[in-house]
Amino acid sequence: MSTDQQWSEEQHRVDSVTNQIERKITTLEQEVGSFRDEVVEMRKDFWDEVTMNFSEADDVGETSTSMRQQSQVLSDRERSHLNTAAALDKMKRLHHSPYFGRIDFKEDGYPQAERIYLGIASLLDEKEESFLVYDWRAPISNLYYDGAPGPITYETPSGEISGDIEMKRQFVIREGRIRFMFDTGVTIGDQLLQAVLSRTSDAQMKSIVATIQREQNRIIRNDRTRMLIVQGAAGSGKTSAALQRVAYLLYKYREHLSADQMVLFSPNPMFNSYVSTVLPELGEENMLQTTFQEYLERRLGREYQLEDPFIQLEYVLSATEDAAYPARMSGIRFKSSESFLKVITKYKDNLMLAGMKFKPVRFQGRAVVTAEAMEEKFYSYEPSVKLVNRLEMLRDWMLKELSAFGKSELEAPWVDQQLDLMEPEELQRAFQRLKRKQKGKVDTFDDFVQEREILARMVVSSRLKPLRKWIKSLRFVDVRKLYSQLFKDQGQMVRLLDNEPLPAYWEEISDMTLRRMKEQELAYEDITPYLYLRELLLGFHINSNIRHVIIDEAQDYSAFQLAFMKRLFPRAKITALGDFNQAIYAHSSVLSGTGPLTNLYGPENTELIELTRSYRSTQEIVEFTKGMVPGGEEIIPFNRSGEKPQVIVTTSEQKHLDLITADLNALIEEGYESVAVICKTAEESREVHESLSKVLTTAPKLIKKTTLAFERGVHVIPAYLAKGVEFDAVLIYDGSEEHYAQEHERKLFYTACTRAMHLLHIYCLGQPSPFITSQSETLYDTGKVSAVQAD
Repeated sequence: MSTDQQWSEEQHRVDSVTNQIERKITTLEQEVGSFRDEVVEMRKDFWDEVTMNFSEADDVGETSTSMRQQSQVLSDRERSHLNTAAALDKMKRLHHSPYFGRIDFKEDGYPQAERIYLGIASLLDEKEESFLVYDWRAPISNLYYDGAPGPITYETPSGEISGDIEMKRQFVIREGRIRFMFDTGVTIGDQLLQAVLSRTSDAQMKSIVATIQREQNRIIRNDRTRMLIVQGAAGSGKTSAALQRVAYLLYKYREHLSADQMVLFSPNPMFNSYVSTVLPELGEENMLQTTFQEYLERRLGREYQLEDPFIQLEYVLSATEDAAYPARMSGIRFKSSESFLKVITKYKDNLMLAGMKFKPVRFQGRAVVTAEAMEEKFYSYEPSVKLVNRLEMLRDWMLKELSAFGKSELEAPWVDQQLDLMEPEELQRAFQRLKRKQKGKVDTFDDFVQEREILARMVVSSRLKPLRKWIKSLRFVDVRKLYSQLFKDQGQMVRLLDNEPLPAYWEEISDMTLRRMKEQELAYEDITPYLYLRELLLGFHINSNIRHVIIDEAQDYSAFQLAFMKRLFPRAKITALGDFNQAIYAHSSVLSGTGPLTNLYGPENTELIELTRSYRSTQEIVEFTKGMVPGGEEIIPFNRSGEKPQVIVTTSEQKHLDLITADLNALIEEGYESVAVICKTAEESREVHESLSKVLTTAPKLIKKTTLAFERGVHVIPAYLAKGVEFDAVLIYDGSEEHYAQEHERKLFYTACTRAMHLLHIYCLGQPSPFITSQSETLYDTGKVSAVQAD
């Protein structure tokens, strides 16, 4: 720990920097107000400042120039206002805590070391000659995260710089006062991490730039590879590091990259709210945030009722007694696999030769173009012509056929009926449209035959317009029938699989798929394959504007979905974050090896970084939970002690509820700000929430898949929705053998337990889960709950 004199010197510097920030804030507030007033006045007087004259051609040009000039001036003032407001916001954030680290770096060839202070943004002195604070993303700041006292080199845009780090110091500064200060070695000191991690959890994730570890810094500053895979243990800080990676990339490539060119795919809508403050805290705009399900709904939601991943998971967890369960599980695994991806790709290639399905073009119950005629025409084109190009050629032919059909309908009785029903106003509108088309050459309908012909053409054209639009959008391709055909023709599927066997329960899988499609439904495992087939046929919807994609909880994506996302964002780099020990969905984890994720861009364009140290939970909780999963021995707990997890066995539902109620009330009384009662399913969560709402002193919040915001307090939540978030204390509602015994439930139970930061209590209505009893009894306590008195 530093001496009193060092502390005094550092506090004196904090006071000096804070005073300069305050003066800058005052100046910037005046500038913001001045720009705001100027913009308001300019908008109000905009037209007064523009010379308006449209009498002569030259005057029109002068007026246009005047408007452009005035608009440019207004645009410049608005831009100045926004930039000044952003600078003011940055100064206000620095005022609270101007910096968090210091390194003394002596560059080779220079007599004295330079003192470098690091904060969330850069700050120049009042003469704007030297840096009082360096942005944590600046190249020199890398020394703080990766370097240790001694010789060091670092990269800058102008080349490599060598020197020595003579000292590395850390601070916690709040409201202008130093609360902690200590010198440290290679990694960010345990004292600071202890201070940060011992706090209560927040309703929203906070930035951790002051406590970034060396392995996290590798993630943040990695911009070499097309695909970066981050495999991290629960609580290892992978999501925080990824968000700060976004901030780093926006800083480094600020001339070429903006926040709206980056997108985060998160596990659920609530998670978007949970992480929404991280980038603004770092002075950056939030990137685009969505879920994969929201994207699928936008693409197919009008055509089908789409099952979401949570409904699928509820079935997997609660329908084990269903006779169709083994077939559904087999179908989920197959339809999520690379094998099925290859099947659909090969199927599309085979359609070049035979098997295309089309919908006939009908008008008033009559076939304008039959499906058979379309198929014959499609296969009459050169075999070498690509499928998409053939469909475009077929579309053009069909539009000509529709036009010919329209001409043949001009004398049809239905046209005369429509003409007889036309109101005078409609006739006038028709005449005006005709006049515009013929550039005013028609003054009146002066010939009955001409009038009838013109009006008939307009009536027929109007009635055929929806069909033209339908044909132009290639809606005549029967994607539904083509996808169904995969499950109707077993021999075809055998051929497409080549040497691979059919999945188990193939007939049942086929029947379930066809039945749901007949009812206008798509199971979750069918949605991406169906959309992929449609896009292979009709052309891919791609987003070339997105340059970087962050996929959180990547282990929950199937190989099929990841391949689809690669096609969707052809110009983007991808950062995939995950933990295969939390792979709770029915398809096998893509992070269990280097498989599908590595294959997306190939090993040469892929880098894997593993985070094995867990920071979220106390050492006791990590030691307990890591024994639940294969390879858990590699997880390293951070040295922060607390209570052992407690396992409480009850024998009646009422006693069970009474103990949990008393425990929750005691935790609230002790000041725990976020407490989760984690249940297995949504149905169990609803029932528990209803029971607890009647007896708790503080009303609990029920978290559903539609919940948009995460707040402090007591939460009742299904385990699968708790992924990615953390709580001061976690109570597992029922960790009994009846609830968690199957192998596919192991990772769900692990996920639930690893949400706890400081306290984990597992209640068991009956015999505890084997995931508990298989652990050493020294890792947990039994039957002891603080402030709960047994009868």
